[in-house]
Amino acid sequence: MKQASTAPPQGCPKALTGITGLNEMTDGGLPMGRTTLLAGGPGSGKTILALQFLAHGARDCGEPGIFVAFEETSQRIVANAGGFGWDLPSLLEKKVLYFLDAQPAPDLVLAGNFDLSGMLAALEGQAGAMRSKRIVIDALDIVLALLPDAMAKRREIYRLHDWLLRHRMTAIITAKTGEGAESVMPQSFGFMQFMVDCSIVLNHSVVQGVSQRNLRVQKYRGSAFDENESPFLISKRGFEVAVARTLGHVDANVTNERVSSGIERLDTMLGGGYYRGASVLITGFPGTAKTTLSGAFAEAACRRGEPTMFVSFDSDGSEVVRNLSSVGIALDAYIQSGCLSMISARTITGSAETYLVRIKMLAQEHGARCLVIDPVSTLSKSGNELTAHSVAERLIDWSKAQGITLVCTSLLDEMSNQSEGGSPLQISTLADTWIHLNYLVQAGERNRGMSIIKSRGTAHSNQVRELILSDTGVTLADTYSAGGEVLMGTLRWEKESAERVSAELAEAAAQLKQVQLDAEEAELEVRLKSVQTELVAKQVEKALLIRAIESREREAARGRSRMAELRGADLNMAAE
Repeated sequence: MKQASTAPPQGCPKALTGITGLNEMTDGGLPMGRTTLLAGGPGSGKTILALQFLAHGARDCGEPGIFVAFEETSQRIVANAGGFGWDLPSLLEKKVLYFLDAQPAPDLVLAGNFDLSGMLAALEGQAGAMRSKRIVIDALDIVLALLPDAMAKRREIYRLHDWLLRHRMTAIITAKTGEGAESVMPQSFGFMQFMVDCSIVLNHSVVQGVSQRNLRVQKYRGSAFDENESPFLISKRGFEVAVARTLGHVDANVTNERVSSGIERLDTMLGGGYYRGASVLITGFPGTAKTTLSGAFAEAACRRGEPTMFVSFDSDGSEVVRNLSSVGIALDAYIQSGCLSMISARTITGSAETYLVRIKMLAQEHGARCLVIDPVSTLSKSGNELTAHSVAERLIDWSKAQGITLVCTSLLDEMSNQSEGGSPLQISTLADTWIHLNYLVQAGERNRGMSIIKSRGTAHSNQVRELILSDTGVTLADTYSAGGEVLMGTLRWEKESAERVSAELAEAAAQLKQVQLDAEEAELEVRLKSVQTELVAKQVEKALLIRAIESREREAARGRSRMAELRGADLNMAAE
């Protein structure tokens, strides 16, 4: 039998899968007009992926498809897919989707030669009538198991592959692998991995009681692809692959707009609040008011009229609302108006990927502009340690891409020695703003302290402030230090009280000294006035004395002159 060329067409055109993340991993989709092998163990999601690929092609790409079912009947497949929202019955009614039931009878006894020629002839007629572009051969291993030897199996695989290439249909062939971590394909069937142009392996395992699913593109001829394993999830929308951010990814739009944290003094410390679309991490030990700070942010967002979602992993939503009301944070009205969506996830179990998909789906349905996750460290619970960091990274990337302001709390172990310990997820380096809450033990009591570890793109306070909770609200106390140590609580109150008493005593002493100085000044002024009076008297006496002396001297001078005159007269008389 002449084999058709297996070289991919020039430029390797792609067929979109309609599966979130898979198009990114394969750089655009599956090879168009070529065959893809989809291998995985029982329950790994092979049929769902293949059926979603067909439904997307028929509904959104104008490419009718055929599903060949060797394991389950078409009625069961359509019924099982009813919860994904693909509306397969309407596609069947429009004749853009066709199911071929090819399940071997349970009591089938093989006699004589057996091949796929009859089925392929029937498919050729159906494909021509529909002008189908896509086809899925589901559970081919079921029919191959009926063949007597490896040579017969290989012959039929070649026959099928040649038929697919001649008709240039974009095909998916699903096949089972062994159970367990190895997931090895049976040797008699594994050689097909070398024949096809694209090979994808699905794995499903349970780690510490938590279901973990991942996908890996094993090969892709003529195209770049992501070689690493990527987690995936089967959600109510179908198959979703979580792809990590890669080089060349378009950055999210950034803005200088600020949004309030809900605490006025914290906004001042941050230079005006959080950036719009930023990721904020609040870390702290149990009871340090992480939920309170998150609630204050949610209330401020609702006051601005922004749809907000609050996801609580620690408590029921009603308990969170009640507890926050005790510190003046009222959320009831916003829940009733629909502006705030409280999600109680305390009893939800599953993988970190499950949490991420549900959070994204609920946030999109609510149209959230602000999102609170309390605490995000829940993602790292037992069984999720290996994937939690990647999930947290993708959560932050997704929120930035959507322009959602994300506030996450992270619970620290109170018994640890961490003073400013980062998040157990190690996402503190990814967060734009990191606020740390802790206890300061002084004078036999605990007081809450708050500091800003970092806040990218803005100047921020480096002070440790006391966080004060009361029935009137949440605020931050002014920094108070004594002897180089920051004081809080009653120790601060006692120190302030002592300083007030000392200041009052100093003021009284100063007033007494002022009175004494005033008296001494008055006494000196009296003495000075007396001396001045005495001085004036002396000056008057001196002046009078001088005048008297001068008067006597004048009189004496006049007397001498008169005497001289008189004597002169005597001389004149003697001459006559």
